[in-house]
Amino acid sequence: MSGNSIQWLIFIGLTALVAALTWWRCRGAVHNPSTSKDYFLAGGTLAWPYIAGSLLLTNISAEQIVGMNGAQVALVAWWEFGAIGGLLILAHVLVPLYYKHGCTTTPELIERRLGDAGLRAMVSVLFLLGYLCILLPVVLYTGSLFMKSMFNPDLSIFQIAIVFALVGLAYAAFGGLRAIAISDTFNGIGLLVMGGIVTVLALAAVDFDLSGIPAERLTLIGSPGSDIPWTTLLTGMVFIHVFYWGTNMVIAQRALAARSVREAQKALYAAAAFKLVIPLIVVLPGLIAYKLYGDVGDSAYGRLVGDVLPPWLSGAFAAVIAGAVLSSYNSCLNSASALYAYDLHLRYVNPQANVKRVGQWVAVVFAVGSLLIVPVYEHSRSIVDTLQRLNGLYSMPVLAIFIIAVAFPWVKGRAARIGLAVGALLYAFFTFVWSPLHYIHLMAITLAVTLAVILAVDRLMAPASASHVAAR
Repeated sequence: MSGNSIQWLIFIGLTALVAALTWWRCRGAVHNPSTSKDYFLAGGTLAWPYIAGSLLLTNISAEQIVGMNGAQVALVAWWEFGAIGGLLILAHVLVPLYYKHGCTTTPELIERRLGDAGLRAMVSVLFLLGYLCILLPVVLYTGSLFMKSMFNPDLSIFQIAIVFALVGLAYAAFGGLRAIAISDTFNGIGLLVMGGIVTVLALAAVDFDLSGIPAERLTLIGSPGSDIPWTTLLTGMVFIHVFYWGTNMVIAQRALAARSVREAQKALYAAAAFKLVIPLIVVLPGLIAYKLYGDVGDSAYGRLVGDVLPPWLSGAFAAVIAGAVLSSYNSCLNSASALYAYDLHLRYVNPQANVKRVGQWVAVVFAVGSLLIVPVYEHSRSIVDTLQRLNGLYSMPVLAIFIIAVAFPWVKGRAARIGLAVGALLYAFFTFVWSPLHYIHLMAITLAVTLAVILAVDRLMAPASASHVAAR
């Protein structure tokens, strides 16, 4: 039997095994009487190991493994180290509030705190557009690129993306969050083990010697002209992580599915601890690939894995990567379904609708839509850089709304809407018209301007009432 046949057999076998184990665990689970809560939040019964495993695998998908290793510089490790702060803020500030107000979606907190359903809907729409146009197609593209560079099948990247989309849709539409979280945990264990093996074998391939790699690729102190100048660690980098880990439905949804606030916090602590070692999987192999192949960009990791692993191990690792891709993809589909069903459909279309059925149709629409956008990303210079730049179009204005909801709950919804629009337009101007500074600095400026506009407009809209003054 050829090496390539062995790879495919092990890949298919392990992928099927994870699916079977997930079905077995879901079958024995205690289900919540509320069908929608069981579907979108696993009935609020997830234990911390499943939440932590799902968090890690949802975050560390192909766009991270392929994109960060593809950067081939140590600086991108800051995307992992900085996540610790975002996880701790979610654990100690936002999770208690989400549970206190009984939130099913993260934008629901905005309505609970500010009393404005329209603002909640606006934020949900921004999340949905970000998932459809940015996150979902990037996950499909990077996962397909990895499979193409490793196996070199007689399929195009788009055709591989179709397979990922169909399998991910099956998990999201029919299994719900419980199936996603359980499969994530199995694949997460495999990712940590196999990722560590790849790193060790790659180091052995260069005799554990990183000499010859330019110093600017090994440093963690970014120069002004680098992808992550050191000054950005003090400005926008902090807020990017707070947005991603604290308010992003794809991430926070796992914490909302815990048995209790304490259970959610334990999961977040575990995920934060793992972030200290994740760069060994998503950064170091890219540097080794630079020494072996030169600047090969986003194909670096797939090529390295194909060279250093024996056929049977490379097939196993491909199954793990496929699981990571599916994790991010089906998680995002499930989160998009929850956002649309709860924040938009029940309020503006049909209050009596079957939420689970609505969510399943949303998953189908988003799967098809994201597939059609995949070709747009095939010419990106750096997928990580592109992803962060595009996310800025809505991340900082949305984060500003959450900050207002948490710290200034007396602010009027109309002022927050104006600030949200101003922030989005400002960052679009910075992105497409004039970029005087690094985009991470511009994110911080966008956040500050959005907050200032909201507070200023709120103060100008009407004289402070007695209750307003008391709230202060």
